[in-house]
Amino acid sequence: MRRHCLSILILLLANLSHPQLFAQSRTANSTLSPDKKAYKWADKMLPKMSLDEKIGQLVHIGVNARFANRDSRFFLELKRQVVENKIGGIIFFGAPIYETVILGNRLQELAKVPLLFSLDAETGVGMRFEDAENFPWAMAVTATGDIDLARKMGEITGKEAKALGMRHIYAPVLDVNNNAANPVINVRSFGEDPEDVARFGVAFMLGLQSEGIIATAKHFPGHGDTNIDSHRGLPVIDLPMERLNSVELVPFKKAIDAGIGSVMIGHIALPKVDPEIIKPLKDYRGGDAEAGSEIVSETASVPATLSKIIQTDLLRSKLGFQGLIVSDAMSMSGLTLYFTQEEAGVRALLAGTDILEKPSDPDAMLKGIKTAVESGRLPIERINESVRRQLAWKYAVGLEKNRLTNLDKIDLDVSGRESVELSNTIADRSITLVKNEAGVLPINNRKKIAVIGISNGFDGPQTMAPFLSTLRAGQLKFQSQYLQENSSDEQYQNATKLADTADILIFGLYGRVRSGAKNSVGIPQKGADILSKAISNGKTVIVISFGNPYILLNFPDVKTYIVAYGEMRSLQNAAARAILGLNGFYGRLPISLPGLYPRGSGIRLEPTAK
Repeated sequence: MRRHCLSILILLLANLSHPQLFAQSRTANSTLSPDKKAYKWADKMLPKMSLDEKIGQLVHIGVNARFANRDSRFFLELKRQVVENKIGGIIFFGAPIYETVILGNRLQELAKVPLLFSLDAETGVGMRFEDAENFPWAMAVTATGDIDLARKMGEITGKEAKALGMRHIYAPVLDVNNNAANPVINVRSFGEDPEDVARFGVAFMLGLQSEGIIATAKHFPGHGDTNIDSHRGLPVIDLPMERLNSVELVPFKKAIDAGIGSVMIGHIALPKVDPEIIKPLKDYRGGDAEAGSEIVSETASVPATLSKIIQTDLLRSKLGFQGLIVSDAMSMSGLTLYFTQEEAGVRALLAGTDILEKPSDPDAMLKGIKTAVESGRLPIERINESVRRQLAWKYAVGLEKNRLTNLDKIDLDVSGRESVELSNTIADRSITLVKNEAGVLPINNRKKIAVIGISNGFDGPQTMAPFLSTLRAGQLKFQSQYLQENSSDEQYQNATKLADTADILIFGLYGRVRSGAKNSVGIPQKGADILSKAISNGKTVIVISFGNPYILLNFPDVKTYIVAYGEMRSLQNAAARAILGLNGFYGRLPISLPGLYPRGSGIRLEPTAK
């Protein structure tokens, strides 16, 4: 008895000394789920719906909102999708905030059944809306070591999403990024350790769903251990269930146990789980990949998106998931290389999917599904099951009573001081100093300095503007040049001249995750050559990765290497202040740099400037 009491006392003291852990233990499970009232409403609605209305509910189209007159082609096509095709929801992509909300309200007014609006918001609503605060990537959050920041990020994301009319968020990413060559997950993951990914991902999910917003674990059963982007081709993860259970599935199991509302199925082939052979289409017409970048295999195994073994047998039966199963975008090349939209929709529903997200041809998909139902290939019971589930979740998030969004509160609830402060806190505590062999930090004006930015994007010099402006605010004197794939010969020559004449070179490498791109997470070769030459010439070089943390593997001889995990304004400002000595370096790598540095590496440096 005395030993039992002592154990309780020790546990209590431990919780008191770590209040965020105590808070986490009290909210171990999400309370967001459809109740009896939700299913009663769904059961009342379902018998009244026609076959077309039921099928329409399962298809959610993608939209980049903009101002549109109600007689414009753009609006009339959306109206047709809502009124005639009776779609169940919309995923919104990059656009201005007010145009998105106003358009959403117009479409909700047209819909017989409330539309479920969704958003990719892995870094908050700013991931899609430039006029909102964009939080650092998930990997930066893990680099801080503070799980409470993930929970708070989820809370604010949920609050802001609700203010914009979004009720379904496609986050968190629960892929374990254990492949340094992964071109599409990378910093979107919370790291390479399954337990870290689970802890931080579940914390984000709990924060999000505490605001009444459906969170989504993606990309089941795990998109981390691959070097192929499913926007460009079909990744094949040739691993047995024993390995999946010990690594890839760990975060998903923890999220399901904690009550996550939805799971996104990835276009990923797992031949040791479902060995069904598929072949590419002879008349493939394209998908989400950049032109010329598709990867076609002569044969492959069926993607998880269309696998009943993975969705129904594994996710539903073995893991006990009862929420919404949503497909990854049905327009992605990992799927469209092998299946028409008509066939893909039918097979996904047969596999167990509830929501078919962003088909490239909604009309074709709806037609294919209806034909399959009428022929008896697709049982109406399978349709009813998914429609009922989706209706119940729409009720659970309040759409039955309030489907319209109040425009008057947006500028009170979105991107306020709390959002900016959280973004800055994550950034300040995540910047990771991996190598400091040259001993040049903090940097000062004693020598001639050049700053060269190298990007895999096409956004122009404004990409590097936050970093440069913060350096200038710190009174640092330097010359600069920004380079990207389509930079002119004159710009590359100017960068070469700067590299040859400066005493200290600061390279900002913007090797950012660009889904579907041919050079995702890499940098242009001409820029890489300038950096390699500077290192081989013995120049004092500081490399800061504003994206892919693994890029050091391409330049192992650099003596000063800093990881900032992304190009967000907050991360660029924090990195600049850290190299000036105004901030410290506190981050730890959530991933290993194979052959160089293990997970958890990071040199702690306190601020030196007052």
